[in-house]
Amino acid sequence: MLKEAENVIIDAIADTMDQYGVTHSIGRLYGVMYLSDSPMTLDEMSDKLGLSKPRMSTAVHSLIDIHMIQKVWRKGERKDLYEAEKDFFRSFISFFCMKWEREISVNLEAITKANEKLAELMTSEAVPDVIRDKAQKNVHQLEESIQYYNWLKKLVHTFKSKEIFAMLEL
Repeated sequence: MLKEAENVIIDAIADTMDQYGVTHSIGRLYGVMYLSDSPMTLDEMSDKLGLSKPRMSTAVHSLIDIHMIQKVWRKGERKDLYEAEKDFFRSFISFFCMKWEREISVNLEAITKANEKLAELMTSEAVPDVIRDKAQKNVHQLEESIQYYNWLKKLVHTFKSKEIFAMLEL
């Protein structure tokens, strides 16, 4: 009965993580580790999930990259041990802030490059009016999107500083 209840939780975690772009098998690994009372080795993970050690290693590195698990040390243990982050608030903040910061960085860099090209089009005498007008409209749209990315930066800050919890009375 306990195993059935744990499998329900593991499947729910895996399904949820799948919605955010983490594969179902990696989500299952996190679910197993989340319910584990102690850190796990790759061998233990492989045995629990019935997957190869190389597959477990890849999954572990994916989970480390998104800060869902971390490597831990235990005296006398020669094999690498890994432990799940069990604080969902911390996991949420880490995961989404990382994604949002990447979105901000990629798009603001693209906007800067595009604005340089659009500025050239708007100032060149050789450019037809139709193109110049379209460049001006694009610049205006990009200015509006910069407002969004500045807002998103503030949102990231409220999460990282944990100000969001005070706002929501948590």
